[in-house]
Amino acid sequence: MAVKMRLTRIGKKHAPFYRIVITDSRNARDGKILENLGTYDALKSTLVQLHQERVEFWLGQGAVPTDSVKRIYAQHKKTAVAA
Repeated sequence: MAVKMRLTRIGKKHAPFYRIVITDSRNARDGKILENLGTYDALKSTLVQLHQERVEFWLGQGAVPTDSVKRIYAQHKKTAVAA
C-alpha cells in the first residue's frame, strides 16, 4: 500500500480550506483517510494546526508527501525555528 500525505478540501466555494491527511494513494482526493494531521487555510496561506509528531512518524514510516504538503511543511518548520 502506497501511503501519501496530501491535502483534502473541506472549504466551501471560493473559500479553500484544506486538511493535511494520510491516505492510500489510490483513494480519491476527498475519499477515505487513515489519519488527519492538521489544517491549512489557503486564503491566508497559514497553517492553522499541525500535529508535528504524527507528521514525523508517518514520514519515518515511508509516507510520501505531495509537493504542496512539502511546501507547507517547510514553511512551518522555518517559522517554528524563527520563533
